[in-house]
Amino acid sequence: MSGTGDGSGGRGAGRSGADAPDRASAGRAAAPGPGGTADRSARRGAGPLRTLRSAAERIDRATPPSRDRAVDGVRAAAVVGVVLGHWLVTGLVAAPGGLETASPLAAMPGLAPASWLLNTLGLFFFVGGCAAALGLCRSRERGEGYAHWIRARSARLARPVLVVTAAWGAVLAAGPTLGVPEETLRTGALLTVQPLWFVAVYAVTTALTPVALAADRRWGAAAALPPAAVVAAVDLARYGPWAPAVPDWAGYANVLPVWLFAYQLGVAWAGGRLRRPPGLLLLVGGALGVAALVCAGYPVSAVGVPGADRSNSAPPSLLLSALAAAQIGAAVLLRAPLERLLRRPLAWAAVAGLNLCALTVFCWHLTALLLVAAAGSVWGPVPGLTDPPGDPAWAAWRLAWIAPAAAVLAAVTAVARRFEGPWSDTVLGTPVGRAAAGLGAAAFAVGTALLL
Repeated sequence: MSGTGDGSGGRGAGRSGADAPDRASAGRAAAPGPGGTADRSARRGAGPLRTLRSAAERIDRATPPSRDRAVDGVRAAAVVGVVLGHWLVTGLVAAPGGLETASPLAAMPGLAPASWLLNTLGLFFFVGGCAAALGLCRSRERGEGYAHWIRARSARLARPVLVVTAAWGAVLAAGPTLGVPEETLRTGALLTVQPLWFVAVYAVTTALTPVALAADRRWGAAAALPPAAVVAAVDLARYGPWAPAVPDWAGYANVLPVWLFAYQLGVAWAGGRLRRPPGLLLLVGGALGVAALVCAGYPVSAVGVPGADRSNSAPPSLLLSALAAAQIGAAVLLRAPLERLLRRPLAWAAVAGLNLCALTVFCWHLTALLLVAAAGSVWGPVPGLTDPPGDPAWAAWRLAWIAPAAAVLAAVTAVARRFEGPWSDTVLGTPVGRAAAGLGAAAFAVGTALLL
Protein backbone atom coordinates (compact mmCIF):
# COMPACT_ATOMS: atom_id res chain seq x y z
CA MET A 1 0.00 0.00 0.00
CA SER A 2 0.96 3.63 -0.05
CA GLY A 3 2.24 3.51 3.52
CA THR A 4 5.47 1.68 2.69
CA GLY A 5 7.95 4.54 2.88
CA ASP A 6 10.56 4.59 5.60
CA GLY A 7 9.74 8.01 7.00
CA SER A 8 13.39 9.05 6.88
CA GLY A 9 12.53 12.66 6.17
CA GLY A 10 10.69 13.06 9.46
CA ARG A 11 13.43 11.37 11.44
CA GLY A 12 16.07 13.46 9.75
CA ALA A 13 14.31 16.60 10.88
CA GLY A 14 14.21 15.23 14.41
CA ARG A 15 17.95 14.57 14.40
CA SER A 16 18.65 18.10 13.23
CA GLY A 17 16.71 19.42 16.21
CA ALA A 18 18.62 17.14 18.55
CA ASP A 19 21.91 18.65 17.37
CA ALA A 20 20.84 22.12 18.55
CA PRO A 21 22.12 21.77 22.17
CA ASP A 22 25.67 21.19 20.91
CA ARG A 23 25.56 24.37 18.89
CA ALA A 24 24.19 26.24 21.89
CA SER A 25 27.03 24.95 24.05
CA ALA A 26 29.55 26.18 21.51
CA GLY A 27 27.90 29.60 21.56
CA ARG A 28 28.16 29.81 25.36
CA ALA A 29 31.88 28.94 25.29
CA ALA A 30 32.55 31.72 22.80
CA ALA A 31 30.46 34.34 24.66
CA PRO A 32 30.30 33.74 28.42
CA GLY A 33 28.43 36.03 30.79
CA PRO A 34 24.74 36.96 30.97
CA GLY A 35 24.13 35.52 27.56
CA GLY A 36 25.22 32.11 28.81
CA THR A 37 22.64 32.21 31.63
CA ALA A 38 19.89 33.08 29.18
CA ASP A 39 21.05 30.28 26.91
CA ARG A 40 20.86 27.75 29.75
CA SER A 41 17.33 28.93 30.52
CA ALA A 42 16.40 28.52 26.88
CA ARG A 43 17.76 24.97 26.96
CA ARG A 44 15.70 24.13 30.06
CA GLY A 45 12.57 25.57 28.40
CA ALA A 46 13.16 23.47 25.31
CA GLY A 47 13.49 20.27 27.36
CA PRO A 48 9.83 19.19 27.29
CA LEU A 49 9.69 19.80 23.54
CA ARG A 50 12.81 17.70 23.00
CA THR A 51 11.33 14.94 25.15
CA LEU A 52 8.09 15.02 23.18
CA ARG A 53 9.94 14.92 19.87
CA SER A 54 12.13 12.07 21.07
CA ALA A 55 9.08 10.04 22.13
CA ALA A 56 7.40 10.77 18.78
CA GLU A 57 10.48 9.58 16.91
CA ARG A 58 10.53 6.34 18.92
CA ILE A 59 6.90 5.72 17.95
CA ASP A 60 7.72 6.52 14.34
CA ARG A 61 10.67 4.09 14.28
CA ALA A 62 8.60 1.36 15.96
CA THR A 63 5.86 1.57 13.32
CA PRO A 64 6.16 -1.21 10.72
CA PRO A 65 6.99 0.16 7.23
CA SER A 66 3.93 -1.65 5.86
CA ARG A 67 1.57 0.30 8.15
CA ASP A 68 -0.94 2.28 6.11
CA ARG A 69 -0.86 5.50 8.08
CA ALA A 70 -3.57 7.13 5.99
CA VAL A 71 -6.12 4.62 7.33
CA ASP A 72 -5.25 5.57 10.89
CA GLY A 73 -5.35 9.25 9.94
CA VAL A 74 -8.88 8.98 8.57
CA ARG A 75 -9.98 7.07 11.67
CA ALA A 76 -8.52 9.77 13.91
CA ALA A 77 -10.28 12.47 11.88
CA ALA A 78 -13.55 10.56 12.21
CA VAL A 79 -13.19 10.26 16.00
CA VAL A 80 -12.34 13.94 16.38
CA GLY A 81 -15.29 14.89 14.17
CA VAL A 82 -17.74 12.83 16.22
CA VAL A 83 -16.42 14.15 19.53
CA LEU A 84 -16.45 17.80 18.46
CA GLY A 85 -19.83 17.40 16.81
CA HIS A 86 -21.42 15.98 19.95
CA TRP A 87 -19.80 18.59 22.17
CA LEU A 88 -21.07 21.41 19.96
CA VAL A 89 -24.66 20.20 19.51
CA THR A 90 -25.27 18.98 23.07
CA GLY A 91 -26.54 21.76 25.28
CA LEU A 92 -26.62 21.06 29.02
CA VAL A 93 -28.88 23.53 30.82
CA ALA A 94 -28.81 24.07 34.58
CA ALA A 95 -32.42 23.65 35.74
CA PRO A 96 -33.94 23.34 39.24
CA GLY A 97 -34.02 19.53 38.91
CA GLY A 98 -30.47 19.20 37.56
CA LEU A 99 -28.84 19.32 34.14
CA GLU A 100 -31.15 18.96 31.16
CA THR A 101 -30.28 18.57 27.48
CA ALA A 102 -31.08 21.19 24.86
CA SER A 103 -30.22 21.47 21.18
CA PRO A 104 -28.49 24.60 19.88
CA LEU A 105 -29.62 23.63 16.38
CA ALA A 106 -33.24 24.08 17.44
CA ALA A 107 -32.48 27.65 18.48
CA MET A 108 -29.93 28.39 15.72
CA PRO A 109 -30.95 26.46 12.58
CA GLY A 110 -28.46 28.47 10.56
CA LEU A 111 -25.70 26.35 12.08
CA ALA A 112 -27.13 23.13 10.64
CA PRO A 113 -24.74 22.93 7.63
CA ALA A 114 -21.84 22.60 10.09
CA SER A 115 -23.19 19.15 10.90
CA TRP A 116 -22.12 18.03 7.41
CA LEU A 117 -18.51 18.36 8.52
CA LEU A 118 -18.92 17.08 12.06
CA ASN A 119 -21.11 14.02 11.49
CA THR A 120 -18.25 11.73 10.49
CA LEU A 121 -19.69 8.36 11.44
CA GLY A 122 -19.67 7.39 7.77
CA LEU A 123 -15.88 7.78 7.78
CA PHE A 124 -15.65 5.63 10.90
CA PHE A 125 -17.54 2.78 9.22
CA PHE A 126 -15.47 3.30 6.07
CA VAL A 127 -12.19 2.88 7.96
CA GLY A 128 -13.72 0.04 9.95
CA GLY A 129 -14.47 -1.86 6.75
CA CYS A 130 -10.92 -1.33 5.52
CA ALA A 131 -9.32 -2.42 8.81
CA ALA A 132 -11.61 -5.44 9.20
CA ALA A 133 -10.97 -6.65 5.65
CA LEU A 134 -7.21 -6.42 6.12
CA GLY A 135 -7.41 -8.03 9.56
CA LEU A 136 -9.52 -10.96 8.42
CA CYS A 137 -7.23 -11.61 5.46
CA ARG A 138 -4.17 -11.59 7.74
CA SER A 139 -5.97 -13.91 10.15
CA ARG A 140 -6.68 -16.35 7.34
CA GLU A 141 -3.03 -16.21 6.25
CA ARG A 142 -2.05 -17.26 9.78
CA GLY A 143 -4.39 -20.23 9.52
CA GLU A 144 -6.94 -18.81 11.97
CA GLY A 145 -10.60 -19.22 11.18
CA TYR A 146 -13.39 -16.66 11.08
CA ALA A 147 -14.64 -17.75 14.51
CA HIS A 148 -11.31 -16.89 16.15
CA TRP A 149 -11.14 -13.54 14.39
CA ILE A 150 -14.70 -12.43 15.17
CA ARG A 151 -14.33 -13.43 18.84
CA ALA A 152 -11.27 -11.22 19.15
CA ARG A 153 -12.95 -8.32 17.33
CA SER A 154 -16.13 -8.63 19.38
CA ALA A 155 -14.20 -8.69 22.64
CA ARG A 156 -12.32 -5.53 21.62
CA LEU A 157 -15.67 -3.79 21.00
CA ALA A 158 -17.36 -5.12 24.12
CA ARG A 159 -14.71 -4.30 26.73
CA PRO A 160 -14.93 -0.47 26.60
CA VAL A 161 -18.73 -0.65 26.50
CA LEU A 162 -18.85 -2.88 29.56
CA VAL A 163 -16.48 -0.58 31.46
CA VAL A 164 -18.41 2.63 30.76
CA THR A 165 -21.78 1.05 31.53
CA ALA A 166 -20.45 -0.55 34.73
CA ALA A 167 -19.05 2.78 35.89
CA TRP A 168 -22.32 4.54 35.15
CA GLY A 169 -24.24 1.72 36.81
CA ALA A 170 -22.37 2.52 40.01
CA VAL A 171 -23.12 6.22 39.56
CA LEU A 172 -26.84 5.60 39.03
CA ALA A 173 -26.96 3.33 42.09
CA ALA A 174 -25.05 5.67 44.41
CA GLY A 175 -26.10 9.00 42.92
CA PRO A 176 -29.33 9.56 44.87
CA THR A 177 -27.56 8.78 48.15
CA LEU A 178 -24.80 11.23 47.28
CA GLY A 179 -27.30 13.95 46.45
CA VAL A 180 -26.86 13.97 42.66
CA PRO A 181 -30.03 15.50 41.15
CA GLU A 182 -32.27 12.99 39.41
CA GLU A 183 -32.38 15.04 36.21
CA THR A 184 -28.58 15.03 36.03
CA LEU A 185 -28.58 11.24 36.45
CA ARG A 186 -31.20 10.93 33.71
CA THR A 187 -29.14 13.12 31.40
CA GLY A 188 -26.01 11.12 32.16
CA ALA A 189 -27.75 7.84 31.38
CA LEU A 190 -29.09 9.27 28.12
CA LEU A 191 -25.68 10.59 27.04
CA THR A 192 -24.08 7.24 27.86
CA VAL A 193 -26.62 5.25 25.85
CA GLN A 194 -26.56 7.65 22.91
CA PRO A 195 -23.23 6.53 21.39
CA LEU A 196 -23.71 2.84 22.17
CA TRP A 197 -26.14 2.18 19.30
CA PHE A 198 -23.16 2.80 17.04
CA VAL A 199 -21.15 0.04 18.69
CA ALA A 200 -24.02 -2.42 18.20
CA VAL A 201 -24.38 -1.59 14.49
CA TYR A 202 -20.60 -1.62 14.07
CA ALA A 203 -20.49 -5.10 15.60
CA VAL A 204 -23.09 -6.35 13.09
CA THR A 205 -21.25 -4.88 10.10
CA THR A 206 -18.01 -6.40 11.40
CA ALA A 207 -19.66 -9.81 11.58
CA LEU A 208 -20.65 -9.40 7.92
CA THR A 209 -17.04 -8.85 6.79
CA PRO A 210 -16.76 -12.23 4.96
CA VAL A 211 -19.89 -11.36 2.98
CA ALA A 212 -18.51 -7.90 2.23
CA LEU A 213 -15.21 -9.40 1.06
CA ALA A 214 -17.01 -11.85 -1.23
CA ALA A 215 -19.12 -9.04 -2.68
CA ASP A 216 -16.01 -6.92 -3.22
CA ARG A 217 -14.22 -9.72 -5.07
CA ARG A 218 -17.16 -10.03 -7.43
CA TRP A 219 -18.30 -6.44 -7.94
CA GLY A 220 -15.60 -4.20 -6.50
CA ALA A 221 -16.69 -0.80 -5.21
CA ALA A 222 -20.05 -1.28 -6.96
CA ALA A 223 -20.92 -3.72 -4.15
CA ALA A 224 -21.81 -0.64 -2.07
CA LEU A 225 -24.69 0.21 -4.40
CA PRO A 226 -27.22 -2.41 -3.13
CA PRO A 227 -27.21 -1.05 0.46
CA ALA A 228 -27.65 2.48 -0.91
CA ALA A 229 -30.53 1.26 -3.07
CA VAL A 230 -32.22 -0.23 0.01
CA VAL A 231 -31.92 3.11 1.81
CA ALA A 232 -33.41 4.91 -1.19
CA ALA A 233 -36.30 2.43 -1.37
CA VAL A 234 -37.09 2.80 2.34
CA ASP A 235 -37.03 6.59 2.04
CA LEU A 236 -39.29 6.45 -1.00
CA ALA A 237 -41.76 4.36 0.99
CA ARG A 238 -41.58 6.80 3.92
CA TYR A 239 -41.85 10.04 1.98
CA GLY A 240 -43.37 9.04 -1.37
CA PRO A 241 -47.00 8.50 -2.42
CA TRP A 242 -47.37 5.59 0.02
CA ALA A 243 -46.20 7.57 3.05
CA PRO A 244 -49.60 7.62 4.85
CA ALA A 245 -49.63 3.82 4.92
CA VAL A 246 -46.04 3.42 6.14
CA PRO A 247 -45.49 3.47 9.94
CA ASP A 248 -42.78 5.72 11.35
CA TRP A 249 -40.80 2.80 12.73
CA ALA A 250 -40.28 1.44 9.21
CA GLY A 251 -37.52 4.00 8.73
CA TYR A 252 -35.32 2.05 11.12
CA ALA A 253 -34.91 -0.54 8.39
CA ASN A 254 -32.22 1.88 7.18
CA VAL A 255 -30.02 1.51 10.26
CA LEU A 256 -27.87 -1.28 8.84
CA PRO A 257 -27.76 -0.46 5.09
CA VAL A 258 -26.87 3.22 5.64
CA TRP A 259 -23.67 2.27 7.44
CA LEU A 260 -23.05 -0.92 5.48
CA PHE A 261 -22.77 1.32 2.39
CA ALA A 262 -19.76 3.09 3.94
CA TYR A 263 -18.36 -0.16 5.35
CA GLN A 264 -18.45 -1.84 1.95
CA LEU A 265 -16.55 1.08 0.41
CA GLY A 266 -13.92 0.59 3.12
CA VAL A 267 -13.53 -3.04 2.08
CA ALA A 268 -12.99 -1.84 -1.50
CA TRP A 269 -10.36 0.63 -0.24
CA ALA A 270 -8.51 -2.19 1.50
CA GLY A 271 -8.41 -4.16 -1.74
CA GLY A 272 -7.05 -1.24 -3.76
CA ARG A 273 -10.28 -0.91 -5.75
CA LEU A 274 -11.06 2.63 -4.63
CA ARG A 275 -8.67 5.14 -6.18
CA ARG A 276 -8.81 8.72 -7.44
CA PRO A 277 -11.42 8.46 -10.27
CA PRO A 278 -14.08 6.72 -8.13
CA GLY A 279 -13.04 8.94 -5.22
CA LEU A 280 -13.79 12.05 -7.26
CA LEU A 281 -17.10 10.51 -8.34
CA LEU A 282 -18.01 9.85 -4.71
CA LEU A 283 -17.08 13.38 -3.63
CA VAL A 284 -18.98 15.16 -6.39
CA GLY A 285 -21.91 12.74 -6.44
CA GLY A 286 -22.26 12.77 -2.67
CA ALA A 287 -22.12 16.58 -2.45
CA LEU A 288 -24.67 16.96 -5.23
CA GLY A 289 -26.81 14.29 -3.57
CA VAL A 290 -26.85 16.17 -0.26
CA ALA A 291 -27.81 19.41 -2.04
CA ALA A 292 -30.54 17.71 -4.07
CA LEU A 293 -32.04 15.96 -1.04
CA VAL A 294 -32.12 19.20 0.97
CA CYS A 295 -33.87 20.91 -1.95
CA ALA A 296 -36.33 17.99 -2.05
CA GLY A 297 -37.35 18.59 1.56
CA TYR A 298 -34.89 16.62 3.66
CA PRO A 299 -33.75 18.41 6.85
CA VAL A 300 -30.54 20.38 6.49
CA SER A 301 -29.06 19.03 9.70
CA ALA A 302 -27.26 15.68 9.52
CA VAL A 303 -28.12 15.13 13.19
CA GLY A 304 -31.49 15.06 14.87
CA VAL A 305 -33.10 18.28 16.07
CA PRO A 306 -35.70 17.98 18.87
CA GLY A 307 -39.13 19.09 17.76
CA ALA A 308 -38.43 18.74 14.03
CA ASP A 309 -40.95 16.89 11.87
CA ARG A 310 -38.26 14.82 10.19
CA SER A 311 -34.77 13.63 11.07
CA ASN A 312 -31.84 12.44 9.03
CA SER A 313 -30.39 10.41 11.88
CA ALA A 314 -33.23 8.80 13.85
CA PRO A 315 -34.12 6.96 11.74
CA PRO A 316 -31.22 7.42 9.29
CA SER A 317 -32.02 8.68 5.82
CA LEU A 318 -30.50 8.71 2.35
CA LEU A 319 -28.90 12.06 3.15
CA LEU A 320 -26.49 10.28 5.51
CA SER A 321 -25.43 7.93 2.71
CA ALA A 322 -24.86 10.89 0.38
CA LEU A 323 -22.89 12.70 3.08
CA ALA A 324 -20.79 9.58 3.74
CA ALA A 325 -20.08 9.28 0.01
CA ALA A 326 -18.80 12.86 -0.15
CA GLN A 327 -16.61 12.44 2.94
CA ILE A 328 -15.24 9.11 1.73
CA GLY A 329 -14.49 10.60 -1.67
CA ALA A 330 -12.53 13.40 0.01
CA ALA A 331 -10.61 10.85 2.11
CA VAL A 332 -9.68 8.84 -0.99
CA LEU A 333 -8.48 11.95 -2.84
CA LEU A 334 -6.48 13.17 0.17
CA ARG A 335 -4.85 9.82 0.88
CA ALA A 336 -1.40 10.67 -0.53
CA PRO A 337 -1.10 14.10 1.19
CA LEU A 338 -2.32 12.55 4.44
CA GLU A 339 0.24 9.78 4.15
CA ARG A 340 3.00 12.36 3.66
CA LEU A 341 1.80 14.39 6.64
CA LEU A 342 1.82 11.33 8.87
CA ARG A 343 5.44 10.61 7.96
CA ARG A 344 6.21 13.45 10.38
CA PRO A 345 6.87 11.90 13.79
CA LEU A 346 4.85 14.37 15.88
CA ALA A 347 1.79 14.13 13.66
CA TRP A 348 2.03 10.35 13.51
CA ALA A 349 2.48 10.00 17.28
CA ALA A 350 -0.73 11.98 17.89
CA VAL A 351 -2.70 9.88 15.40
CA ALA A 352 -1.26 6.59 16.63
CA GLY A 353 -2.03 7.48 20.24
CA LEU A 354 -5.65 8.33 19.44
CA ASN A 355 -6.10 5.14 17.45
CA LEU A 356 -4.96 3.05 20.42
CA CYS A 357 -7.91 4.27 22.48
CA ALA A 358 -10.44 5.37 19.85
CA LEU A 359 -13.35 3.35 21.24
CA THR A 360 -12.64 4.44 24.80
CA VAL A 361 -12.68 8.07 23.66
CA PHE A 362 -15.95 7.44 21.83
CA CYS A 363 -17.61 5.82 24.85
CA TRP A 364 -16.55 8.50 27.36
CA HIS A 365 -16.57 11.80 25.46
CA LEU A 366 -20.10 12.82 26.44
CA THR A 367 -19.42 11.85 30.05
CA ALA A 368 -16.44 14.23 29.99
CA LEU A 369 -18.67 17.07 28.80
CA LEU A 370 -21.22 16.26 31.50
CA LEU A 371 -18.53 16.33 34.19
CA VAL A 372 -17.41 19.79 33.11
CA ALA A 373 -21.01 21.01 33.00
CA ALA A 374 -21.81 19.48 36.40
CA ALA A 375 -18.84 21.30 37.91
CA GLY A 376 -19.92 24.54 36.24
CA SER A 377 -23.52 24.18 37.37
CA VAL A 378 -22.39 24.94 40.94
CA TRP A 379 -22.28 28.59 39.82
CA GLY A 380 -25.61 28.38 38.01
CA PRO A 381 -25.97 29.20 34.30
CA VAL A 382 -22.48 29.49 32.79
CA PRO A 383 -22.23 31.02 29.28
CA GLY A 384 -21.80 28.32 26.66
CA LEU A 385 -21.79 25.55 29.25
CA THR A 386 -24.95 25.44 31.36
CA ASP A 387 -27.03 28.34 30.00
CA PRO A 388 -29.74 27.78 27.34
CA PRO A 389 -28.34 27.83 23.78
CA GLY A 390 -30.01 30.64 21.92
CA ASP A 391 -27.64 32.90 19.99
CA PRO A 392 -24.22 32.92 18.30
CA ALA A 393 -22.63 34.11 21.54
CA TRP A 394 -23.51 30.74 23.08
CA ALA A 395 -21.72 28.96 20.20
CA ALA A 396 -18.64 31.13 20.70
CA TRP A 397 -18.58 30.36 24.42
CA ARG A 398 -19.08 26.64 23.74
CA LEU A 399 -15.96 26.67 21.56
CA ALA A 400 -14.05 28.02 24.56
CA TRP A 401 -15.25 25.07 26.67
CA ILE A 402 -13.82 22.50 24.27
CA ALA A 403 -10.36 22.71 25.85
CA PRO A 404 -11.57 21.92 29.42
CA ALA A 405 -13.74 19.09 28.09
CA ALA A 406 -10.77 17.71 26.15
CA ALA A 407 -8.59 17.84 29.28
CA VAL A 408 -11.18 15.91 31.30
CA LEU A 409 -11.62 13.41 28.47
CA ALA A 410 -7.85 12.89 28.31
CA ALA A 411 -7.73 12.21 32.05
CA VAL A 412 -10.66 9.77 31.92
CA THR A 413 -9.19 8.04 28.88
CA ALA A 414 -5.82 7.65 30.61
CA VAL A 415 -7.58 5.62 33.30
CA ALA A 416 -10.11 3.74 31.16
CA ARG A 417 -7.99 2.88 28.11
CA ARG A 418 -6.14 0.11 29.94
CA PHE A 419 -9.43 -1.82 29.89
CA GLU A 420 -9.75 -1.59 26.10
CA GLY A 421 -7.19 -4.36 25.74
CA PRO A 422 -7.24 -7.78 27.43
CA TRP A 423 -8.16 -7.59 31.11
CA SER A 424 -5.72 -10.26 32.30
CA ASP A 425 -3.37 -7.69 33.87
CA THR A 426 -6.09 -5.41 35.28
CA VAL A 427 -8.38 -5.45 38.28
CA LEU A 428 -11.16 -6.69 36.01
CA GLY A 429 -9.10 -9.74 35.05
CA THR A 430 -10.11 -11.63 38.19
CA PRO A 431 -13.43 -13.47 38.59
CA VAL A 432 -14.47 -10.93 41.22
CA GLY A 433 -13.58 -8.05 38.92
CA ARG A 434 -15.56 -9.51 36.02
CA ALA A 435 -18.53 -10.15 38.29
CA ALA A 436 -18.40 -6.55 39.54
CA ALA A 437 -18.29 -5.25 35.97
CA GLY A 438 -21.24 -7.41 35.03
CA LEU A 439 -23.26 -6.25 38.05
CA GLY A 440 -22.42 -2.63 37.26
CA ALA A 441 -23.56 -3.01 33.67
CA ALA A 442 -26.77 -4.68 34.85
CA ALA A 443 -27.34 -1.83 37.32
CA PHE A 444 -26.89 0.62 34.46
CA ALA A 445 -29.45 -1.21 32.32
CA VAL A 446 -32.02 -1.28 35.13
CA GLY A 447 -31.33 2.29 36.22
CA THR A 448 -31.55 3.61 32.69
CA ALA A 449 -34.83 1.78 32.09
CA LEU A 450 -36.27 3.38 35.24
CA LEU A 451 -35.01 6.90 34.44
CA LEU A 452 -35.75 7.19 30.73
